[in-house]
Amino acid sequence: MTLALLFPGQGSQAVGMGVALADAFASAREVFREVDEALGQDLSGLMRNGPEDHLTLTENAQPALMAVSLAVVRVLEKDFGIAVDRAAFVAGHSLGEYSALAAARALTVADTARLLKLRGQAMQRAVPVGQGAMASLIGPKTDLALAEAAAAAGAEVGVCVVANDNNNGNVVISGEKAAVDRAIEKAKELGARAIPLNVSAPFHCPLMQPAADEMAKALASAALRGPAVPVVANVTAGPVSDADTIRRLLVEQVTGRVRWRESMEWMATTGGVTRFVEVGSGKVLTGMAKRIAPDAESLALNTPEDIEAFAASFA
Repeated sequence: MTLALLFPGQGSQAVGMGVALADAFASAREVFREVDEALGQDLSGLMRNGPEDHLTLTENAQPALMAVSLAVVRVLEKDFGIAVDRAAFVAGHSLGEYSALAAARALTVADTARLLKLRGQAMQRAVPVGQGAMASLIGPKTDLALAEAAAAAGAEVGVCVVANDNNNGNVVISGEKAAVDRAIEKAKELGARAIPLNVSAPFHCPLMQPAADEMAKALASAALRGPAVPVVANVTAGPVSDADTIRRLLVEQVTGRVRWRESMEWMATTGGVTRFVEVGSGKVLTGMAKRIAPDAESLALNTPEDIEAFAASFA
């Protein structure tokens, strides 16, 4: 059975995430301490107790989601003897790509936390609140072609692009508010439902270029090594192991499209993956995996019980 580990992105955060892991495993608490120390912040306390509006701030949600994912990875390795290199590939959705790289030992947990804190702050600084928007186009008629047609209509009045190609039935657009509003109208005409997203900035579009510039500087000096397992990159939907290439793609990812559907299709077909395991908080990617690769097994590791059952399957 060929395994791929998947790492969730923003939107999967929730107050209380990681608490059961921390209560059950010293190795998980170790990860949360490393992240708190790296940031000089009681992020684990915020994850445990909230308030929710603070946790959902981009600069907090991004390192918090990574911390939970890496806590699961540490528990698998230290408590159950399952190393990340048992997987053929790792992949993460947007910020989850950093979690995937940390899991594959291309980055330390501390460096990843600091990079994600900066990434969240840079994304927030890039566009004044209220000037940008994102919307999810959903429904049986929704596919990349429909979303691109809607985005093209929006682009007639401002910046508007496809930000996340999640799966057929779920594609996200991003850009200037007026342009996204126009794209929503067009998407509805084409038969899709369109839901404006409650986000603080228009991610994965050209308006994020100032954030990409900040990340380019930070990544240039980051200690980034080749990963122990190939990472399937968001912007290419293919595997990469070269550290310099990864650095470049992480910068491009800030403004570029998250090609998640294509990444999953590549892993399921060319990569031969038969088991997708979501590592961390929530089950968003598990649901996507079931829609994109229905013949593969898909499961999420959120709780100690999930981890124990998964570990038992290796016996």
